[in-house]
Amino acid sequence: MSACTLRPLRWWDIGPLLDLEHDLFPEDAWSAGMFWSELADPETRHYVVAEDAGGGLAGYAGLAAIGGEADVQTIGVRRDQWGTGLGATLLRDLLDAARRRGCHHVLLEVRVDNTRAQRLYERFGFEPLGVRRGYYQPANVDALVMRCDLTRSDETQEGATDGGR
Repeated sequence: MSACTLRPLRWWDIGPLLDLEHDLFPEDAWSAGMFWSELADPETRHYVVAEDAGGGLAGYAGLAAIGGEADVQTIGVRRDQWGTGLGATLLRDLLDAARRRGCHHVLLEVRVDNTRAQRLYERFGFEPLGVRRGYYQPANVDALVMRCDLTRSDETQEGATDGGR
């Protein structure tokens, strides 16, 4: 289990978050405007950051939830935190937020070449639905669409694999 602390994402986190975003996803990193847009809609969005013991940004995650359905928007874990369980902690927080918002299903897209993240999602009950061709641009990488049914019994899986898009 990671020694990081989760808290809501705030506007002052966007600078450090962008640095981590560009390190983790150099070909398809989100812009500052994309994160600002997500923060502007607290009714349908849930974003958290993970701070390490020194107050540094160790990870982040976001969820959109509307009308009983939710979508994992992003999960990012600083490379030196891989294998600590932080990815699982962030994903569990998103799934809990989806349940609190009355969602029955959670969808996500993950790069077809990101098997580390796919294994994490599978441990939490996500199942493949299909592929979106060329979803990640400009790299033109396909996305595997996965879905988790929250109406099944709650997950209790633990693990140390961390993920991302």
